[in-house]
Amino acid sequence: MSTSHSASSSAQAAREALASRLRELRLDAGLTARALAALAGWHEAKTSRIEHGKKQPSESDLAAWVRVCGVPGLLPELIAELRAVDSAWLDWRRAEKSGLTHLNVAVRELYERTKLYRSYCQDVIPGLLQTAGYTTATLEAIRDRRQVPVDDVADAVAERLARQHILYEGDHRFVFILEAAALTYRRGGPEVMIGQLGYLLEAMALPSVSLAVIPTHAERAGRWPVENFYIFDEVQANVELVSGFLTITQPREIAMYVETFIRFHEIAVFGREARALIKAAMDTLE
Repeated sequence: MSTSHSASSSAQAAREALASRLRELRLDAGLTARALAALAGWHEAKTSRIEHGKKQPSESDLAAWVRVCGVPGLLPELIAELRAVDSAWLDWRRAEKSGLTHLNVAVRELYERTKLYRSYCQDVIPGLLQTAGYTTATLEAIRDRRQVPVDDVADAVAERLARQHILYEGDHRFVFILEAAALTYRRGGPEVMIGQLGYLLEAMALPSVSLAVIPTHAERAGRWPVENFYIFDEVQANVELVSGFLTITQPREIAMYVETFIRFHEIAVFGREARALIKAAMDTLE
């Protein structure tokens, strides 16, 4: 998945999966669409629209559905599935109406409970490894480009930096893979970039951190650059695209990102070779 179309398609697939499950529950209960509608107290057309993925059910709709179908015990599971559908795709314009800080606060718990964090970035240093200067330049550019109505960059930067305590505490493990280009795309000017690359060298010494770089000369057959993505244990993958933010919770799709990560891991360099690439990028700035 490398475009916003594929992201929105993924969210639509999640909606359709929920709709299909509701239809199966109705059929298993031996009910026609008309009968279910009559028992639930709504128009038959509503049942059809829900089952065809054209209308997303509310939690109260789900409660009525399982009651009528005689499977009330499935309600918590279906509500969880509905909420996953709701959060699958979030477009930046809607997400950033109240600024940038709340988006960073919202993922704090996710980062803190994750034991194995894996990230792949082709054009940016991942947030957990960013300096204050680099983060500020990045978020200021986002604020200006996407015309975020609330200027809370300073608070958002503070929240991101506070998140980095997990690099030093607890039993977390982090594996970062960067495209070599991410080391050279400038954000904040030479001084900021030199500080950022220097911080990468420091972070590589942390026991919890494994950092690799894919060199420009790597054989890319079947391993072409893709969108930036972040995997949290085996339970969630986040993908940042031009138009929005995709949250993946379906095991099959998470497995696809894990497989892609492994393939990138195979052509990346670690340790001394990775350090050499970072230092070479620093040399171009001095």
